Amino acid sequence: MSLASIRSFSGVVALACLTFAGGAQAQDLIRIGAPLPLTGPLSPEAKKLQNGINLWVETANKAGGVKVGAKRMKIEIVYVDYQSNTPRAVQATEKLITQDKVDFLFSPFGSGAAKAASSVSEKYQMPTIAATASSEQVYDQGYKYLFGVYTPNQTLTEPLADLVKKQAAGVQRVAILARNDLFPLAIAQEMEKSAKKRGMNVLYFEKYAIGTLDHASALSQIKSLAPHWIFATGYMNDLILIKKQMGDLGIEAPVVTMIAGPAYKEFVAALGKGADNVTSAAWWHPAVRYKSKDVFGSTENFNKAFKDKYGQDPDYGEGSAAVSGVVLQLAIEAAGSLDKKAVRDALANMNTTTFFGPIKFGPTGQVVSLDPPVFQVQKGSQVVILPAAIKQGSLQLGVK
Repeated sequence: MSLASIRSFSGVVALACLTFAGGAQAQDLIRIGAPLPLTGPLSPEAKKLQNGINLWVETANKAGGVKVGAKRMKIEIVYVDYQSNTPRAVQATEKLITQDKVDFLFSPFGSGAAKAASSVSEKYQMPTIAATASSEQVYDQGYKYLFGVYTPNQTLTEPLADLVKKQAAGVQRVAILARNDLFPLAIAQEMEKSAKKRGMNVLYFEKYAIGTLDHASALSQIKSLAPHWIFATGYMNDLILIKKQMGDLGIEAPVVTMIAGPAYKEFVAALGKGADNVTSAAWWHPAVRYKSKDVFGSTENFNKAFKDKYGQDPDYGEGSAAVSGVVLQLAIEAAGSLDKKAVRDALANMNTTTFFGPIKFGPTGQVVSLDPPVFQVQKGSQVVILPAAIKQGSLQLGVK
């Protein structure tokens, strides 16, 4: 790591300590490392994670902190900016463990960075919660200290494909455009499987490089094929650009799906009416309703606390960051200590209900208990169309 990088990391660590330590003494604190891409192209997503983490910390500390055996301890978050660069995320993870001496970790953003950094946390037997890693390739390494709050990618594509098959029988021709990155590519591959499983013809599947700033060539090829369903993957800035260029090129289809991005209010704000009819799926939506055993007590309480602090409703990224803190807190309290193996075992045996939903981790450390919502942007709002328990509307098709 360069001297400049170390200085940058030290500055961020100092800021985190000032923000969360308050007047508490070091021995009274649980220190949690959070490497995030606070600058660079993934910074919009990182800000969401930071919002969710900060709300959990504020709420837990206001309630007295985490109960560790007979005493309560306040939480301090040590943020490090890895500048949307995966190798730096790995470096930051090692620094947090070996130099900053954090007690526990949150993973870097996304499946790719989480997988890369997981070898470090496993090496040091550091319990680590991944807020935004859904790809099974992150969890198939036989590691024991990584736990993720997102179900596998097919839990998004399968219900979506079922819905389209049942309600839009004429949709047969599918075009897939995927960012060449672990999660976006993995979920695109699951979409291909889900479509073929239902007899649809995947007539186009192409990848675009990270950092691509012009999709006109790929989109023109898609237009020439006249697909019924366009499925695009990437992160928010990628998908905003793709949808804008689709509008410029006059590309339409009965079904247009994008993952991930449409769940974010920023996606709708950037595209205006251009966002309408885009379908998507996510691991959580503020429309769910759970009574919980965590510091928030219910989904409604979490939603209210978030809106009171930030002036808007939470989205799934913000919710997943907050629930990562919640499950770590519950595991520490169940273990009754900060012993890393005891906390790891408490996570492995967890079976509880949080504001985010039921949390039970499977044998690989990935959550297996959630029923992810499917939704569609309709008149500027994200309307849940699955599951039936929280359904707010029905699937609307675009051009016939």
